[in-house]
Amino acid sequence: MSLQDLISGEPFSYISTKNGLVQIAYKGKTITTLRGQDASRFLARVEHADQESVQLAMAKATGQFKHGTERASRNAEK
Repeated sequence: MSLQDLISGEPFSYISTKNGLVQIAYKGKTITTLRGQDASRFLARVEHADQESVQLAMAKATGQFKHGTERASRNAEK
């Protein structure tokens, strides 16, 4: 499953709290919380982005949705 397949159904969402936290959810379940500079950078990145770019930014911010493709690319190099 590619990252594009993963984000095609727009499964990610985020909430920005008034105390500066950004909570990122996958299919309605909070999976990561960004604080401080990470939260500021994320909000700046998604502020004027299209929906696909926002979904991709949330997938990358979680850090857990890139591992499947890493294994495939390593095997392709062999």
